[in-house]
This record gives sequence, C-alpha cells and structure tokens, in this order.
Amino acid sequence: MQKPLIASPSNPLIKQARALRQKKARNESGLFLVEGIHHVGEAVESGWDVEAILYASGVLTSPFAHSLISRFSFKPQPVTAQVMESLADKENPQGILAIVHQKKSLLKDVKPFKRAVALVAPQDPGNVGTILRTMDAVGADVLFLLDGGVELYHPTVVRASMGTLFWKPIIQTTFDEFISWARAGTYQLIGTSAKADVEYQTFVPQNPWILLLGNEQKGLSASQTAACDVTVSLSMQGRVSSLNLAVAAGVLLYRFA
Repeated sequence: MQKPLIASPSNPLIKQARALRQKKARNESGLFLVEGIHHVGEAVESGWDVEAILYASGVLTSPFAHSLISRFSFKPQPVTAQVMESLADKENPQGILAIVHQKKSLLKDVKPFKRAVALVAPQDPGNVGTILRTMDAVGADVLFLLDGGVELYHPTVVRASMGTLFWKPIIQTTFDEFISWARAGTYQLIGTSAKADVEYQTFVPQNPWILLLGNEQKGLSASQTAACDVTVSLSMQGRVSSLNLAVAAGVLLYRFA
C-alpha cells in the first residue's frame, strides 16, 4: 500500500530533509541528501543505507526512476510537486531525493589498490566531486581527504561526483597519519609542485602509487613536498600560473593511469 501523500512543508520528514541542507544538521544526524534520478539510483544500487526516498509523481516522468521506486525494499514517500520544489537544491527538480546515512572509512580498512588520489585540505566541493568522477573514469581506486577542508557530504560534492561517491572508498584523516600509513606500505607518493623533480609527460609511476595534491590556494607545503617520493610539474605556457585543482588532477590521472 502506498504511503499517504505529504502536502505540507511543515511535515516532520520534510523539515528533516530541509535541515540537511545545513552542515550542522548533517554532522549531528549522520545523514545527508542525495538529489536527482541518477544519484539516488547509484545510492540504492551501491547498497548504502538509505533512510528514506521522497518523490513527486507529477514531476517524476523517467521510466528508470519509476522502476527504481518499484524495486526499493520499502515504500518511498510521495510528496506534492510544491513540497519537492521546497526541498530541491536547484531549479527544475527531477522529482526525487533520498536521505542517506553517511559512511566513515578508516585507513586500516583500505584494501590493496594500484592507484589513488590524496587531497590536502581542498576548499572547493565541486573540485572534490569532479576528481571523484575522474578517478572513476581512469580506474583510480581510493580517495584520501587530508587535514579537513571540504565537507565530504556537501550537496555540491555529491552532485559533482555523479554517483561515484557511493562506489569509491574515501578516507578522511590527517596528513601525518596518512604519511605514517603510506610509509608502512609500498606506495609511491607522487607530489605536485611548480619546482618539481620531473615534468609530468616524462614521468612513469610505479604501482601502487598515490597522487598527492595540495589545496587550491597554497598547494603542498615544503614539508608535505619533502614527504613525497617524487614530485611532478605541469608545464605552463600562457600567462596563468596554475590550473584548477580538478583539471590538474584530471590531466595527471589520465597520463599516469
């Protein structure tokens, strides 16, 4: 039997979903929002713990979305188009969103891999999501987020990742703990620097490797660069002095992978 339609924006479930637009509510509840047909589908298919799915039947026209709803292990919650619009993060909502439980992966849980990326305190959530998407495209296995920075479950990270957030192990830890862990293994740490040892086009990495990138404003510090086994640079021919973090990561990942 279908659940009763929610038409009031003051309904407790709707208020909970709306609150998850804020970092404080996400941190306190351990939940986050996933919006859109593809993203909700990836959350379900990957087996993440989904608290609830809300959908507006009049807005939701995709056959895939309707099949997704019919396959779900419990009944999704129908809402009016107006309620869905009040929850959506962008104009022209696709008519479906999910409330999903966050996951926390630890260094000790990391399984053997061939290639990975580590970001030191990234500031732009769009960059983090885009790098996850690029990692999936080239077959990179793990993302390490070091020393804070972007909140992993920020809506922009979720959206920009195009669902890869649900399939890649993502480890949040400190730089020092990461280095100690990496040194205990056999990973080649490849840093990025304008004053690098090697130009990226001539460098051949040794598996397993981890590409280490600093944040958008400062890059890697001197001590972080010194912790790397080798550093590579991207040649710059124009007037600009640096590339966008996600672009730089994409160039290097496609070259090395």
